[in-house]
Amino acid sequence: MNSRERVKAIFGRRKADRTGFWLGMPLAESWLPYFAAVGLTEPGDRLPALKEEGLQVLREAVRVRLGDDYRWVWGPAGCYRHPAGKPMFDNPRSGSGHSAPGVLADCESAQQVHDFPWPNPDYFDFTLWLANLRAAGDYYRASGFWCPFFHHVADLFGMENYFMKMLTHPEVIHAATRHIVDFYLEASRRFYGLAGTEMDGFFFGNDFGTQLDLLVGPAQMREFVFPYFKQLTDQAHAHGYQVILHSCGAIHRVIPDLLALGVDALHPLQARAAHMDAETLARDFGGQVAFLGGIDTQQLLVHGTPAEVRADVRRVRRLLGPNLVISPSHEALLPNVPAANVLAMAEAAGE
Repeated sequence: MNSRERVKAIFGRRKADRTGFWLGMPLAESWLPYFAAVGLTEPGDRLPALKEEGLQVLREAVRVRLGDDYRWVWGPAGCYRHPAGKPMFDNPRSGSGHSAPGVLADCESAQQVHDFPWPNPDYFDFTLWLANLRAAGDYYRASGFWCPFFHHVADLFGMENYFMKMLTHPEVIHAATRHIVDFYLEASRRFYGLAGTEMDGFFFGNDFGTQLDLLVGPAQMREFVFPYFKQLTDQAHAHGYQVILHSCGAIHRVIPDLLALGVDALHPLQARAAHMDAETLARDFGGQVAFLGGIDTQQLLVHGTPAEVRADVRRVRRLLGPNLVISPSHEALLPNVPAANVLAMAEAAGE
């Protein structure tokens, strides 16, 4: 099996030759030790004086040498081209932090929501995105819009306002969510029509959990989030794509809902969040969904030894395999993760 065939089989809960591996998306400043660890640069070298295209060649070489099966082909910066240069969601905020009120913070009617200048899918140019997708090689190609509608609503109102208005002004929350999801549905329809079989999986993200529990209760999720979520997953399935959900945090209480809504694979399995450990996930959901992630980035990869990392990869594989792509429990590996532990994770994943 090549990597593309392998991950398709894993996410389809069919027999694969082995579990898969994804390095994730390390931060830009995390890569230099990886270059040295696989022999692309000398230890102690500074970051090569290369343009982004050259650095991307080095990063891809690291992935190849580590046996990475998965490529996340993200929409490149600048593919949304508003004629006045505005961002997709033009949202001046009155402060920093998730609870800082956004532009819709004081809305008390659906009409006020309708009057907001919502983004227009006509402003997309998919040329470079499609070229990157076609050049991805024989690796699993996860792509599509990130569709973080839950976060967009939270940003536009301020997170506390968002959750309070679920109770005080539900029609306002539904109106805003409807605008955002309709935008993504139409943009996705256009992108899928061009991408066709070049794309394998719809990889999208909405962080529903904290370290301890959901951000809002299951009842609110089922009223204000999941009906819209289902439209996105149904659309991807209708185009022949597998659905991979990224959701950090303790989402155990709604995993049955997510499976009923059509999620084929769960990412990133935040190993130290409540009830998201491999033992619990295997007990409660083993065989019902594929898993992507699960190797702890909060403690193990930062402070463990390579031998401990290898042992944990084998443990997670034993519990969550065979429908498993081994990967960090958050894709954005930080510079505090030693390169030796990254190599150990990849080597054990490829066993």
